[in-house]
Amino acid sequence: MTTSQSQSAGRSRSAIVASGLRKSFGDHGVLDGIDLDVAEGTVFALLGPNGAGKTTAVRILSTLISADGGEVRVAGCDLATDPDGIRAAIGVTGQFSAVDNLLTGEENLVLMADLHHLGRAEGRRRAAELLTRFDLDEAAGKTAATYSGGMRRRLDLAMTLVGDPRVIFLDEPTTGLDPRSRRTVWQIIRRLVADGVTIFLTTQYLDEADELADRIAVLDHGRLVAVGTAEELKRRVPGGHVRLQFADTTGLDAAARTLDGASRDDDALALQVPGDGSVRSLRALLDRLDEASIEVDGLSVHTPDLDDVFFALTGRPTKEITEEEAVR
Repeated sequence: MTTSQSQSAGRSRSAIVASGLRKSFGDHGVLDGIDLDVAEGTVFALLGPNGAGKTTAVRILSTLISADGGEVRVAGCDLATDPDGIRAAIGVTGQFSAVDNLLTGEENLVLMADLHHLGRAEGRRRAAELLTRFDLDEAAGKTAATYSGGMRRRLDLAMTLVGDPRVIFLDEPTTGLDPRSRRTVWQIIRRLVADGVTIFLTTQYLDEADELADRIAVLDHGRLVAVGTAEELKRRVPGGHVRLQFADTTGLDAAARTLDGASRDDDALALQVPGDGSVRSLRALLDRLDEASIEVDGLSVHTPDLDDVFFALTGRPTKEITEEEAVR
């Protein structure tokens, strides 16, 4: 369970609800009646091959484009009747930085504060607070053009937070960042969720979704093909197994006779037993071994990762490029 999962246990309020969401561009259907329910104070990750419609979904939910059908509520506001209420409650960080390269880091934040009508003194106070929070104090007076990729992304996120949003849409926020910068962004996301902010995340990095998301939805050809926690999705894919290690051939032989369908490795004195990795199946396996008085020297559980899940559900690798996403 992720940190935000434990913190959000018992919460039932929804930050984002979409029902029957549809969108087409000409004759090309991008979203085909998707339903979403995102709990407050959690990270919800939307995965899918390029061209699946992830960015289109974000653009609709954040009021940037209209839907062709369906109902949407974000932060309690109806998209059709109160888009201004949604805009006041959300922040959006897109795939491409909104940072102005000709302005300094501080000037970018003050400009955003002006757009939020915070007032001169309050805007400067908010800018200073965010520069400190995102470890950009020393670079505050330098133009954004001199920033590294990680610094620009931190500044971009800081600009999103000027209006103190309750819901933040992050559309592939770590694309192109080095591993250290990616982990810095992850830490920022965790802190935001700890403060009660809801994060709607799209990403091509499955380890990112696995690390951060309380719930994950997989979108393919405009339809949701799976929704659940990372562990729930992994259990849907075959290939999981438990590896049992034995001290001698006597234990290995006894276990092989007891556990039908297991494959053995005589050199390693090990047995591989198919399983979904759940607590229930593991308990059942251990009970069978205990009933047969078989001693196990070591045990490890192996489950498919999200790459396996993604390929099994979509039939495509995670990095497949299609023309549609280039313009969506």
